[in-house]
Amino acid sequence: MKARSSVIAALALAAASVAHADINVGVTVSATGPAASLGIPEKNTIALMPTTIGGEKVNYIVLDDASDTTAAVKNIRKLISEDKVDIVLGSTTSPNSLAMIDVAAETGTPMISMAASAKIVDPVDEKRRWVFKTPQNDAQMSTAIVEHMTNNGVKTVAFIGFADAYGEGWYEQFSSVADARKLKVVANERFNRNDTSVTGQVLKLMSARPDAILIAGSGTPAALPQKALKERGYTGKIYQTHGVANNDFLRVCGKDCEGTLLPAGPVLVASQLADGNPVKKSALEYITKYEAAHGKGSVSTFGAHGWDSGVLLAAAAPQALKKAKPGTKEFRAALRDALENLKEVPAAHGIFSMSPTDHLGLDQRSRVMVQIQNGTWKLMR
Repeated sequence: MKARSSVIAALALAAASVAHADINVGVTVSATGPAASLGIPEKNTIALMPTTIGGEKVNYIVLDDASDTTAAVKNIRKLISEDKVDIVLGSTTSPNSLAMIDVAAETGTPMISMAASAKIVDPVDEKRRWVFKTPQNDAQMSTAIVEHMTNNGVKTVAFIGFADAYGEGWYEQFSSVADARKLKVVANERFNRNDTSVTGQVLKLMSARPDAILIAGSGTPAALPQKALKERGYTGKIYQTHGVANNDFLRVCGKDCEGTLLPAGPVLVASQLADGNPVKKSALEYITKYEAAHGKGSVSTFGAHGWDSGVLLAAAAPQALKKAKPGTKEFRAALRDALENLKEVPAAHGIFSMSPTDHLGLDQRSRVMVQIQNGTWKLMR
């Protein structure tokens, strides 16, 4: 009788463990290395994400890939094979995220990138069907820049970007939009994230005598060309991408950033948005939580990209839990399907509506034009 009772108790315990399984979330960010100014606020944001979703406990396993592509691939493999995660959030940069796609697809694990390149999710093929992302596409932001240029008398523009997937993706999208709007690109240069000098490239840009220059970089390394341009006396308009929308960039670039124009997610200037803006409430929610933990003025758009990955997870997981339990391939597949079918989800950077052909899901509500004035971000109306 005792043995029978023990068996029944063991079965009950096993049933309970099956009924209630933790959701394990793997995270890889660039908390050190050249992209650290992006990765640190992303890492900080993970601690603000929900610890329960749909009645299930959520565990976050956070790794640093040191802004290195090889390390990012190693991290995602470890998270999936050893930590048995149900989903991976990351990485911070486009090269790292692009390198992780094969592993996500090979293992059937959904992944939400915090990097910008459109190539991370486009086209949605057999591999990318497992991959989603939160930052606005280069094409969306390129359109905003070109519109501003053409509306303000710019006829010729020079381009300098990172010598990697971020820079290449931006040049491809920007030059295409510029060509369609009859804006002439007169120079095209590259630099590395860890370069200490871009004098040669800057001299070539200036020799083309452009009305404006677009710098396609992210984080503090994007300040290097701008400071070099100012030192050489360039007086035309300077545009940056949304990759510089954090306070570390302002600190490093200093007075050389004054007047810089860039597209950004609404969260950067949330308090300046009109009360009727559909993103204002959700953006301010993130800002309030982040600043409560890290101090006033500490928010960056990169942490908000991380926050939005958590918003998407929190919206999709309850649907997936109706079909399968965490820790199974069925749950991972259900989670992927749920992410793909999210509609009108308000987040810090915009309103997300995914589809089988769109794994970003953001529209024009996800961008504003901003100018750096007196060392702060000012919404251009």
